[in-house]
Amino acid sequence: MITLLSAAGLAQAGEVKVAVASNFYKPMLQLAKEFEQATGNRVMLSAGSTGTLYAQIKNGAPFEVFLAADQRRPKALENEKLAVNGSHFTYAQGQLAFWSKNGGYKTQQDFIDAISQVAHIAIANPKNAPYGAATIDTIKKLDMYEKAQPKIVEGHNIGQTYQYISSENVSCGFVALSQVYQKGKITEGSAWLVPSNLHRALKQDAVLLNQGESNDVAKSLLEFLQSEPAKRTIRSFGYKI
Repeated sequence: MITLLSAAGLAQAGEVKVAVASNFYKPMLQLAKEFEQATGNRVMLSAGSTGTLYAQIKNGAPFEVFLAADQRRPKALENEKLAVNGSHFTYAQGQLAFWSKNGGYKTQQDFIDAISQVAHIAIANPKNAPYGAATIDTIKKLDMYEKAQPKIVEGHNIGQTYQYISSENVSCGFVALSQVYQKGKITEGSAWLVPSNLHRALKQDAVLLNQGESNDVAKSLLEFLQSEPAKRTIRSFGYKI
């Protein structure tokens, strides 16, 4: 779990507590900065897998906004009377990438070859992380699961999976494109951008939780995420809107 309390904002500023899926943590840091500069309010971020954050919300964690990596959990929270009915919306559609800090992983064939060549492949836990589930979809769709399964190393969430590869404890694996992409290019190493027809759609929904219903800052943040300036920032990390 990664927790951030921004120091920006005015002395009498309001604040909002946000649970954010790990794949969207890096973009949300930038969005939080932009929101704080525009409003003087503070954004407190807690990042983790969508499944873990969902469980924490059900157990009473004091979050006011939830930015999930899927659509299912925000809708479930509304159905379970833990989120404001009708408040969910899709803020981004993610993209899966097979990534290494080294060169040479840019095509589907590079991924297939890697299964035979490398000792381990990192993925996010498919039960808790939608990007992990999309990874399993991809491997099975390519009929490579039997060969890949013994080499799979699971991170609790996509953030930990990225750390495995970034630290080179694992040579390659599947991450969210947003973790390795900014302003139109891969920021380090090489990546195969997985075609969306190989896995379930990575549509990511936000929802206003019950604890944020009376917090104008929470509502303002959700409005900001749907603004054109915010959409430009989200796109700059490789997401679709």
